[in-house]
Amino acid sequence: MRTIKTLQDLFRRYRRPGDIVFALLFLALAIFLLTQLGEQTKMVKRTKWYAQPSLWPTVAVYGMVFFGALHYISSLLSPRIPGRWREVLFWLKSLEFVAYFLIYVFTVPLLGYLPSSVLFALFLCARVGFRSPQMFLAAAVFGVSLAVIFRAFLQVKIPSGQIYELLPDTIRAFALTYL
Repeated sequence: MRTIKTLQDLFRRYRRPGDIVFALLFLALAIFLLTQLGEQTKMVKRTKWYAQPSLWPTVAVYGMVFFGALHYISSLLSPRIPGRWREVLFWLKSLEFVAYFLIYVFTVPLLGYLPSSVLFALFLCARVGFRSPQMFLAAAVFGVSLAVIFRAFLQVKIPSGQIYELLPDTIRAFALTYL
């Protein structure tokens, strides 16, 4: 185990690739939130300062701006490490899964919760590289279990799919309630 020998060792900053991009984006977000404080929070007349609804959001946002600025300054002063844009590209790749989730959200009202959940689980199983029959079976069972637990047992009100309108009356009533 390494011991800290000097105060400089204690406060030494180890920069990572993409750190300055993150620091800049965080500072920009904090400044944007700071500009919105007057519209999003209110000061209430005849209320003590510590009971104001805007107190803690204001403290938090000013803290974000202050520490975001310190982070950005320390990133500027730290030695540059190659690989910044490769790191940023890696971050942007995660947006692919946000797009998949949004597609799933849009398909639930069309196909219904059960078919959408099963298709989404199967698609993600294939997308992340689990392509064996056992994995596809596990994904399908997970999708069915998810739908049954949320719709039948927990009684979560999820919109029924438009495709259920094509089912015969007796099956449609069951599908609208439990699937």
